[in-house]
Amino acid sequence: MAEASGRVLSAPLLSPRPVPAFDNAAVDGYAFAATSQAATGKSRLTLAEGRAAAGHPADECVAPGRAIQVLTGAVMPAGTDTVAMNEEVAVEAGSVVLARPLRPGSNRRRAGEDIAAGQSLFTAGLVLGPRQIGVAAELGLAELPVYRRLRVALLSSGDELTEPGRPLPEGGIYDANRYMLRALLRHLPVSVADLGVLGDTAAAVEPAILDAARRHDVVLTSGGASKGDEDHVVRTVERHGRLDFWQIAMKPGRPLAFGRLADAVTIGLPGNPVAAAVCFMRFARPVIARLAGAAWMEPRAFVVPAAFTLQKKPGRTELLRVRLVDARDGPEAELIRRQGSGILTSLTEADGLVEVAPETTVIRQGDPVRFLSFAELGAR
Repeated sequence: MAEASGRVLSAPLLSPRPVPAFDNAAVDGYAFAATSQAATGKSRLTLAEGRAAAGHPADECVAPGRAIQVLTGAVMPAGTDTVAMNEEVAVEAGSVVLARPLRPGSNRRRAGEDIAAGQSLFTAGLVLGPRQIGVAAELGLAELPVYRRLRVALLSSGDELTEPGRPLPEGGIYDANRYMLRALLRHLPVSVADLGVLGDTAAAVEPAILDAARRHDVVLTSGGASKGDEDHVVRTVERHGRLDFWQIAMKPGRPLAFGRLADAVTIGLPGNPVAAAVCFMRFARPVIARLAGAAWMEPRAFVVPAAFTLQKKPGRTELLRVRLVDARDGPEAELIRRQGSGILTSLTEADGLVEVAPETTVIRQGDPVRFLSFAELGAR
């Protein structure tokens, strides 16, 4: 069952049994019937022989006026309903002395108080994590129904790209996008085939993408999505499949392409690394998760005051890199100074993104803005 972590639940999970399965002691101490106590002041109860421990229930019913030693997690002995902690009693010559009466049911965990038998715990589409795996194990489940991992082919496009670790030729750059995207994909219920870098020729791009589409559910590329002279990714999708759209009114990230080849969904991200990361987090991530069977992963936005001023053109969404800074009334969003789509270090300086609506043209100091943390965007 541990292998189910990170997978998507394919059917609702109902509890086959209550948790706890029985009334049990919440502390180390002495169990007794609450009616055996005096209404006020001290109570003296006869100490019964034996004890109850976790996995070792008491053999006999505890009679009224008696108390029995219990350890945390033990089944509540028959005839008892209340537990006094060790610190609350004195043991004197075969008796247990309570300094004061306890509320009936004190320090007792009731059967089913955590989970009731038949209770609906998790819905289909949930990405299982350590907490859910722990609950499933607590229920005694050895297996969970999950979807298979979505098969994602990952490629970069560009003659200028060089694999990290190799000598960098004149005019070349190292391929950061593929490594960054692969790290982002690790948080999704997918299996990734890293197909490397494609050159800027139709002869290199077209067969590689067509083959990837035949063998995978999603083909994720970066670069080659701008419809320039050497951008063959979009042309391949247009020629052999269906291109749904290839430009969006967003900064950074205008050249974003979605389409289909054979049975695969194709997602073409921009080549500039910040634009590739932002477009993946905001668009590709929820689509890939949904295709894998998960619920739509719309990030929660938190409204915080702006610690900056900004003017922008209307008609497009802007996603600004910001860090949260402490202010007198709580955190504020401070703009990262360098916002270029090629400045990858700006992402490491930021805590998340501020999403500015298309109709907004001015942000003033103190204005409320929508902050999307990198944790919400799957980039923790």
